[in-house]
Amino acid sequence: MNFDFSPEQQALREQVSRLFADGRAQARKLVESAQRHDAGLWTRLVELGGAAAAIPEAQGGIGLGALELCVIAEEAGRSLAPVPFMSSAVHASEALKIAGGDIADAVLPRLAAGEVEGTVAFAERDGSWDVLPGAQVEDGRLYGVKDAVLDPGAGIAVVSARAAADGEGFGWWLVDLAGAGVEREMIPALDVVRRYARLRFAGVPVRRLGAPGAGAAMTARLMDAVAIITAFEQIGGAEAQLARCIDYAKTRKAFGGPIGVFQGVKHRLADMYVKIELARGHALYGAWALSTLASDLPAAAAGARLAATEAFSFAAEEAIEMHGGIGFTWEDDCHLYYRRARVLALELGSRRRWAGRLVAALAGGPSATEAAHGL
Repeated sequence: MNFDFSPEQQALREQVSRLFADGRAQARKLVESAQRHDAGLWTRLVELGGAAAAIPEAQGGIGLGALELCVIAEEAGRSLAPVPFMSSAVHASEALKIAGGDIADAVLPRLAAGEVEGTVAFAERDGSWDVLPGAQVEDGRLYGVKDAVLDPGAGIAVVSARAAADGEGFGWWLVDLAGAGVEREMIPALDVVRRYARLRFAGVPVRRLGAPGAGAAMTARLMDAVAIITAFEQIGGAEAQLARCIDYAKTRKAFGGPIGVFQGVKHRLADMYVKIELARGHALYGAWALSTLASDLPAAAAGARLAATEAFSFAAEEAIEMHGGIGFTWEDDCHLYYRRARVLALELGSRRRWAGRLVAALAGGPSATEAAHGL
């Protein structure tokens, strides 16, 4: 069985790679500004179909699928392109597709066309997406706090919260972030390219997405999808660091020759390569499971998440050390990848959380979180 991308998907990769060719330079400019992303670059990605790739044609999209999102995510991770692709085209769009219904049918065309940007507000204080939320909905209005919201300047957000109709569970709600009652507190993040905030909701009108009490099941599905797509973003970042290290090892001279001739350097480069290829195998299997909705999707997602997190974290750390004194400076790009690697390692929950999910999936039983919600 061939899990690799098709020629058409590879052609999409080439187009996105050209679009993101100056991604690191654009990310550098964003760091020094108050902007939350590069609006011009995002517009060009929308025109290329990046925001509409996995949205069905009936809902204003191109109707391709999750595999195309993986391709774009990998190139975005490789270049650090400062666009709200993950928050809007992945997190929000995939959440609305999972929830379905009239509201999703009305909002997805706007996301596909780039008329509005979306995000999700699921994280609690400990960063978890899938615990019982503290936010509550009373009489159609949302009260509470959400932490670590990516791209908080988006126009809409899918928020997890409890209501009386949810019983012991919770639900999803669509929130207009431009409305009254939404307070944003920007959070200084380790990743200096992306923007995060703590959102406070004080009686904000909301609309329910999905069935009452279905929040846990929908969140589990969304986290599997996001974990796999994020794995490709992590692989792209890891490969970028490996390529930079190889180039540096060929040009940096010590003791009369390039440092790449030394066995210690070769072994470290080989270790980076092996971890990246292992992660790619897991990620490709996860992409196949996601695109076919295979029964072992939870195990595939957890495997991809763990392997890609390890590969990116290792490559980012090794790159800084291998670049020596230069690697530790602000002027070098190594720290930008290191920061991204550390944030992505926690954004969907800790490695322990995903290791537990992998063990539970392989054992054929529910994870602790799923069991708690009766899934």
